[in-house]
Amino acid sequence: MHEICENQQKIDYQQLLPGQLVTAVVILDHAFTIQYANPAAEALLNRSQNKLRGLAFEAVFSNTSIDNERLQQLVATGQEFTDSDVLLHIAGSHQFTAEITLSAVEFDRQSHVLLEFKKIDQQKQISIEVFQQQQWESARDLIRGLAHEIKNPLGGLRGAAQLLHKELSSGQQEYTTMIIEQADRLTNLVDRLLGPNQLPNMTKQNIHLVLEKVNQLVSFNNPKKIKFIRDYDPSIPDVEFDQEKMQQAILNIVSNAVQAVDDSSHIYFKTRVTSNQTINGKRIKLSAQISIIDHGPGIPPHIQDTLFYPMVSGRPNGTGLGLSIAQTLINQHKGKLSCDSYPGRTEFIILLPLTEENFNDY
Repeated sequence: MHEICENQQKIDYQQLLPGQLVTAVVILDHAFTIQYANPAAEALLNRSQNKLRGLAFEAVFSNTSIDNERLQQLVATGQEFTDSDVLLHIAGSHQFTAEITLSAVEFDRQSHVLLEFKKIDQQKQISIEVFQQQQWESARDLIRGLAHEIKNPLGGLRGAAQLLHKELSSGQQEYTTMIIEQADRLTNLVDRLLGPNQLPNMTKQNIHLVLEKVNQLVSFNNPKKIKFIRDYDPSIPDVEFDQEKMQQAILNIVSNAVQAVDDSSHIYFKTRVTSNQTINGKRIKLSAQISIIDHGPGIPPHIQDTLFYPMVSGRPNGTGLGLSIAQTLINQHKGKLSCDSYPGRTEFIILLPLTEENFNDY
């Protein structure tokens, strides 16, 4: 009797657990059609069990690295395999990156495939952002070290040229004048490479005041006749930031967008409150989000990973300092600056954390 109860409990658990799993589970029959999908799989695939049942694997998971040939090999060898970075294209719906495990199992004396997968887009994005942040900080430290090494001899060179200037005739002073001018130009470039080094003067303000000021500045000098469209969320509470530094950061981003788009194009200023964002490796409950969106040619793929490094530019005559400075300024506010770009659309996103006090205002 005791043994029967234990067996029944085991059966009850086996029936209950698939529905409670966070991991998505799909079972394919010997013809690789879907026979079962647990609730987690229904949520990820955006379809119910009834709609999934009877569909061929390739009809649902299209254009993936797992095809019928690989499934047949799995059934033939019985050897389980796992892939930690599979891009799953869900036919007619969406796509996501998943960690996936496939096993050969037997039901009713027939071969089946057990497919387990878990969405890892968020973890992958966090890892990429942390790596990029580390690389950016390393690049900044390297630039700072080089800049200081350059500034010291430049100061001596300029001082020597000034002394020599006094000893030369007026006809020869043009050479020392040129040396002094070029030394000043290089010093100015080095100062710009070092970026802003003063801590921000944080005060609680309405973020839209800064956006309106930037809009006013770029509208005054607008030979391309670009239309600036504002899409604001008036419910965003006041945020702590340095008005001058935030204005400079946003202006640098908008100036890049202006140079990228064609005449009579549109540039969008958009604000929203967003929840559960990861900023510099930390989960932030609520953030103010500022988006600068244009429909220009997009940022070349080969520089997207290093876009915020000093001296990286997508334009032949660009200095590559504007976005680097913007990144530094946003970092000083404990925020995050990111970019999502493809041909025809570029969006720069600024996230500024909202404090517990802000939550009460929202």
